[in-house]
Amino acid sequence: MSATLDPAKVPTLVLVGNPNVGKSVIFGRLTGKYATVSNYPGTTVEVSSGLTWLAGQKWRVVDTPGVNSLWPSSEDERVTRDFLLKERPDVVLSVMDSKNLQRGLMTLLELAEFGFPLVVVLNLADEALDRGIAVDALALSRILGCPVVPTVATTGEGLAELKRAVEHASVVPVVTSDPPEIVDALHSLEAHFPKEIPSSRAVRLALLAGDDTVLTWARARGEAGGMEADLFAAGERARLRFARPPRQILFESREARLRGICAEVLSVRGRLAPRLSQRLGVWSLRPWPGFLIAAVVLFGVYEFVGIFGAGTAVNFLENTVFGKWITPGAAWLVDKILPWAFTRDILVGPYGVISMAFSYAFALILPIVATFFLAFGLLEDSGYLPRLSVLLDRVFRLMGLNGRAVLPMILGLGCDTMATMTTRILDTKKERMIVTLLLALTVPCSAQLAVILGMAAGLSPKVLGVWLFVLVGTTLVTGWGASKILPGSRSTFLMEIPPIRRPLFRNIWMKMQVRLAWYLKEVVPLFVYGTLALFFLDRWGLLKMAERGFSPIVQGWLGLPAQATEAFLIGFLRRDYGAAGLYTLQKAGLLDLRQVTVSLVLITLFMPCLAQWLMMFKERGWKGALTITVAVLVVALGISGVLNQVLLKVPGLVG
Repeated sequence: MSATLDPAKVPTLVLVGNPNVGKSVIFGRLTGKYATVSNYPGTTVEVSSGLTWLAGQKWRVVDTPGVNSLWPSSEDERVTRDFLLKERPDVVLSVMDSKNLQRGLMTLLELAEFGFPLVVVLNLADEALDRGIAVDALALSRILGCPVVPTVATTGEGLAELKRAVEHASVVPVVTSDPPEIVDALHSLEAHFPKEIPSSRAVRLALLAGDDTVLTWARARGEAGGMEADLFAAGERARLRFARPPRQILFESREARLRGICAEVLSVRGRLAPRLSQRLGVWSLRPWPGFLIAAVVLFGVYEFVGIFGAGTAVNFLENTVFGKWITPGAAWLVDKILPWAFTRDILVGPYGVISMAFSYAFALILPIVATFFLAFGLLEDSGYLPRLSVLLDRVFRLMGLNGRAVLPMILGLGCDTMATMTTRILDTKKERMIVTLLLALTVPCSAQLAVILGMAAGLSPKVLGVWLFVLVGTTLVTGWGASKILPGSRSTFLMEIPPIRRPLFRNIWMKMQVRLAWYLKEVVPLFVYGTLALFFLDRWGLLKMAERGFSPIVQGWLGLPAQATEAFLIGFLRRDYGAAGLYTLQKAGLLDLRQVTVSLVLITLFMPCLAQWLMMFKERGWKGALTITVAVLVVALGISGVLNQVLLKVPGLVG
C-alpha cells in the first residue's frame, strides 16, 4: 500500500536508523542548508528539520536521533519513538548500514509495527562492497514489500533514486511469525485502549515488553485520559502469563526470521585485503598503538581549538577587531547620538552590551566555537570518535561514567562552555550532571591553562606537580563521590563502531553551518542577559560588597593577599582574566611559592566563567545549576584551604 498524501498540508518525511549509518548526511543532501536544529520538548535531545521538494511538492524532513531499539533505553531512543507516535509522519526512511544488514532490519521490523509507509535506504553500499558484501536490493524489496534503495550518501550516489522512491513508500506487513501466546496477549490488550489512544501494534508490543514510557506522548497531548495505570496493569497481567520475558521471546522470533531474510539477499564475494584505513581502525581500538594515536589526535584538537581558535583567532578578534575598531567606534557613535552617562555605560561601559556581551560572544567564544565544531565534525565524519570512547571507557568507569564522556571532558580544555553543551550526547541525567560538575570544577579552558602554565614557568617543577596531582585527584574523587550520591545508574556502553573514512569537507561544512546557526540563536542572547545582570549588580554596589565579604576567607583560610580577592571575582566573568590577575600579583612579588601553588589550584577549581555558568542553567536547569555551583564553591575552597595548611606545615613540598 503506497502513501496517500493530503495535498492541503506539507507532508512529513522522517529519517530513522541506528547510530552512525549516515542519516545526517542523507538529511543534509535532502534539505541542503535550509535546516533548523532544536531540542525536542522536555528534553535536551536535538532534532533537525528542514524542507525539500519531492515529486513537485514541498516536504518537511526530520532527522531523528540514532536508535538501537524503539523500546527505549536512552533519552535519544525515547525521543525518536515519541516523535513517531505523536507526529505520525507520512513516510519514514529506514536508514541502515549495508555492512550490518541484520541489525538494520531489526529496527525496520520495529518500525513496521507502527504501520507507517516505509522506504528502506541501504546506505554505505560502497563500504560493504569494499568488504566483499553484496545486498540484492530487488530481492529484499520483494520480501519486504516496500522500495529498497542502495545509496552512498557521502557522494550522493543513489539519492535521485531515493527521492523517486518516496512516492512509492509502502506499509511493510509484519514479517515475523509471532508465537500464538504473543498473538493472544496482543489481542487481549487491544480491548483496554480508549478511543483517544490509537491501539497500534507498536504500543501494545511495548506494553507487553514492559516499556513504562510508551504512553508519555499521549500524556503530553492530553489523550491518556487517566487510563495509563489501567493500561500498565493490563500489560503486567499479560506478562505474568509467560514463563519467559515476552521481550526475549519477541527478539528470538525476529532474529530467526531475519537470519532467513539475510540468507536470501546477502552474498559474500571473497574476502578482500584490508586497506590502510581498516588497519588504522583496528589499531585505534587496541591499547597499543591506540593510546599513542589518541594522544596525537587529542594534541591536534588542542592545538587547533585551544591554541589557534582560543589563542590566535581570539587575540585578533578581541584586540584588533573589537579593541581597535568596533568598541571604540561604538563608543564614538554613542557619544554623538546618545550623550547620556547611563546609556553610554549600558552599551559601551565596563559591563556594556557592546563592549562586553558582543565582545564575549563574537570575539572570545565564536572563534573557539567555530574551530571546535570544525574539529568535532572532522572526528565525527572520520569515524574516530567512537574508537576514542571505547579506548577510554575503563578510566571513566571509576567516576560512574562510560567512554562517551571523554569527548566533553577533552573538549573542555578548549572551551568549557561548549563542552557543557556537548554533555547532551550522554545517555542519562546522572551522567550529564557528573560531567557538567567536573567541567565546572576541574577542567581548565585553554585560555586559563595558558596563563596557569605561564605562572608556573621558571618556578620549581614541584609547583606544577602539586597542581597536577591535586587536579587529577580532585577529578577522580569528585566523580566517584558524585556517582555514589546522585540517583540513577551508569548507562550501558553500547556503541556502533563505524569504519575509518575519509572525511568530506562538504559534509563537515554543512554540519558546521547548522551548529553555528544554533549558537547565534541560542547562546548569544545568554551573554546579553548575563552582562545586563552584572551591569546592575555593579551599579547597585553589590559586586564591591561581594569583594569585601570574600576577603576574610582569602586572607585567613587561603593565606593569600587581599588583592587576590578581585582576581577570583573577575575570574567568574572570564577565567583567564582571573588567572591573569594572579599572574600580575606574582610578577609584582606579592605571592610566594606557597601562595602561587594555592592560587593555581583555587583559580582552576573556582567558579566557572559567566558564559559556562549560564550554559549550566540552560542545560541542567536552575536546580541542577545551583547544586553544581554550591558543590564547586565548597570543594574549591575546601581543597585549596587544606592545601594551604599542608604547605604551611610542609613548605618543602614546593620549595
